[in-house]
Amino acid sequence: MRIVAADTGGALLTEDYEPVGLIATAAVLVEKPYRTATLSAVRYADPFNYDMSGRQAVRDEAYLAVELARRVKPDVIHLDSTIGGIEVRKLDEATINALTITDRGKEVWKDLAKDLQPLAKKFWEETGIEVVAIGKSSVPVRIAEIYSGIYTAKWAIEHARENGRVIVGLPRYMKVEIRQGKIYGESLDPREGALFGEIEADTEGIGWELYPNPLVRRYMVLEVWRE
Repeated sequence: MRIVAADTGGALLTEDYEPVGLIATAAVLVEKPYRTATLSAVRYADPFNYDMSGRQAVRDEAYLAVELARRVKPDVIHLDSTIGGIEVRKLDEATINALTITDRGKEVWKDLAKDLQPLAKKFWEETGIEVVAIGKSSVPVRIAEIYSGIYTAKWAIEHARENGRVIVGLPRYMKVEIRQGKIYGESLDPREGALFGEIEADTEGIGWELYPNPLVRRYMVLEVWRE
């Protein structure tokens, strides 16, 4: 099975490790043996002007995933939204009201469905490929999350070159390594079967340090500076 998945992760942090806004939405094509991506794409947000309600992340993920899927023709698209694996093209108001999620979550999805239901329905009519809101139970979504962390590191390098220094938070249970011409990332959860990812990047002239977020367990902080 060939799966396109998308997730948003990585946050710009203040000096006190408080999140300012999210940074990177990653879409990935994942194929057997389902440990990394065959292909990846990224869409960067402005962390200084970010909607933290969840709407922006899910919307960006859906559009980027469909964009990648048009190129690679997967069997299915997985989105990082845990609402029971429902096909997004079927998310009308009655279906949303029947979901076992909070009232706030229902209001968010009613708003999102105005854009995403027509997007998913049109894509399904054209290709037969479903867009499924499956959430964190999906391994490809987790791989997309790891790639969002890797792309966050790339964003941090570019931001540090212009501004001297930056602190970002990575997605849960993962680390990155900035290598010569590449950025490597992997899961720190031993139950996940060694999921990993790697992208090419200009890594010359920067220093970096990775350490646990002192305020939030399971999350690592990446500090990058211009040398």
